[in-house]
Amino acid sequence: MSSPSNSSSSFSVHALPGLEIIQEGDDVGTRICQASQDSGFNLQNGDILVIAQTIVSRAEGRIVNLTTVTPSKKALELAQKLERRPELVEVILQSSRRVVRAEQGHLIVETPHGFVCANAGVDSSNVPNENSVTLLPENPDDSAEKIRQTILELCDVDVAVIISDTHGRPFREGAVNVAIGTSGLLPLKNYIGLKDLFGYELRSTKVAVADELASAAELLMGEADEGNAVIIIRDYRYEKGTASARLLVREAERDIFRR
Repeated sequence: MSSPSNSSSSFSVHALPGLEIIQEGDDVGTRICQASQDSGFNLQNGDILVIAQTIVSRAEGRIVNLTTVTPSKKALELAQKLERRPELVEVILQSSRRVVRAEQGHLIVETPHGFVCANAGVDSSNVPNENSVTLLPENPDDSAEKIRQTILELCDVDVAVIISDTHGRPFREGAVNVAIGTSGLLPLKNYIGLKDLFGYELRSTKVAVADELASAAELLMGEADEGNAVIIIRDYRYEKGTASARLLVREAERDIFRR
């Protein structure tokens, strides 16, 4: 077996220009193709599109008006403890499989997808009004696949798609973009069995390629500009394939921090 090497000697990262605000019911893949054609920034075979979760959730109608939410007893108790809005806490609980931590104003939960993150990914940014929040897509992998297939049909280019969300990290300050849905690429690169520069066999090395690509995109994506909600990574040589972004989630029985 050969030694591991960089997947690409260089690649570039671009914000897709001309993307207007995505509304509920919009087809994200269609809108991306329109923006690409209108702006003259043509998509190419092998491009990787990193797409902000918020616009996918908006398009899919994953929006909740907090004024319509009735908090449960548990939500009221947690809201008082954390000094959070009870209606928001109720939405978070409804979007969670279980509560992992609830302290110091933070509500860390496990989502039905298996992601362990703050607030179940419920987001109050880039929404129509102060009473609205977005939920994560029900199946981010399916959402990514639908977008990829639409782009293949309309633009006649074969791309990979990553749907990303911003997560905090244990033991590290600052949030980073991570992949919550993938299509067209393998999200995890396995170096186990390969040899390093000195001939030693690697026994445990795996690289979260989709997360690293999502983080690279975040440097352009930011939080405020809808025009930067879709990022194109070009000339990165990735492994094509069909696999869920859930491969990036460590199983609870193997996670020494959740024992």
